[in-house]
Amino acid sequence: MRLAGSISPIKVLVVEDNRDICENIAAFLEKYDYILDFAYDGQSAMHLALNEMFDVIVLDLMLPRMDGLIFCQKLRMSTKADVPVLMLTARDTLEDKLKGFEAGADDYLVKPFALQELHVRLQVLSKRNQVKMPNLLAVADLTLDRLTLLVHRSGQRIDLTPACLKLLERLMEASPSVVSRNSLENLLWADDPPDGDALRSHMYKLRQAIDRPFDIPLIHTIHRIGYRIGEESH
Repeated sequence: MRLAGSISPIKVLVVEDNRDICENIAAFLEKYDYILDFAYDGQSAMHLALNEMFDVIVLDLMLPRMDGLIFCQKLRMSTKADVPVLMLTARDTLEDKLKGFEAGADDYLVKPFALQELHVRLQVLSKRNQVKMPNLLAVADLTLDRLTLLVHRSGQRIDLTPACLKLLERLMEASPSVVSRNSLENLLWADDPPDGDALRSHMYKLRQAIDRPFDIPLIHTIHRIGYRIGEESH
């Protein structure tokens, strides 16, 4: 995410199974400042959405392997719940639009659409998201910069693996609330977690980096529920 006024490109995930439409969008938006990723089914899109940072998601309603409504509902219950979603569909009745908004869509564009209008709507949604999402997360003396992915505690830089970075970001976003084990597993592996207790292994590594060198632990296990990050309340 970017600070307001930044000239950084807008990162967009386009979820659309029609390759021709994807090619048209790519050809038109390449003249503007965008970074585009494409997914052609709902499950692949969900994996990208949960594991990458996007400013806006353009979401077709009719998708293989997971339709747009289910995708949007799952996204809103996930770690990336605040990402704006522009729903793109041939369904143009009021009932269809209301279903899209109820599922969590922020905007609605009916096919066929003007590419210039898509561009304008993406600009509006990305600016709205810049206001909602701060670049710097801070919990006690721990900070995480979303732009540089630099982590510091008490002024000391901490190097983390990509998996630990994702876990830390999610915990800091939710702090002081508890994040469930299922939510963290979904963040790392979508709907296909590995056998065994891989999450516990990653959390151990995160604790070793974040807590072990310091006097006050910040990462806390909530038995049978999940984890939280923050200073213990007394």
